[in-house]
Amino acid sequence: MSSNKRDGSFERIRSFVRRLLSRAAFLFINSFITIAILAAVAMLTRTPFVFPSLGPTAFLLFYAPEVPAASPRHTIFGHAIGIICGFGALWVCGLTNAMPTIEIGVSRARIFAAALSLAATGAMMIALKSEHAPAGATTLIISLGFVTSPSI
Repeated sequence: MSSNKRDGSFERIRSFVRRLLSRAAFLFINSFITIAILAAVAMLTRTPFVFPSLGPTAFLLFYAPEVPAASPRHTIFGHAIGIICGFGALWVCGLTNAMPTIEIGVSRARIFAAALSLAATGAMMIALKSEHAPAGATTLIISLGFVTSPSI
């Protein structure tokens, strides 16, 4: 193997590693700042501005910002649809004042609420052309009772 081929291969690898590290740093810094700001807002307003499905949302936004699901429209509408469907499922199943699943276990009504909220969220996102997969977690967080009101 000639020296030029080795040097070219080494440069390609080095360039690849540099791009990889750059993307990782971009994701790390932006995810950290975004969640820190939302957590500060949550603390100051005593509202649930930070919830688990924002983790995959941040990853999607900062890892693959060019995909449609990472657009602000898809992100905001997707989570809004998840929230509405989650609370709607709680209401339909008579669980608006029930304790969270983690405290009392899973009931038939909770199973139905979770299934209904996820199915409705998926269907509504498709119908409104606002597909955002992390919103599926948002609706389950609500329908499973982890968040049952807009305040902490």
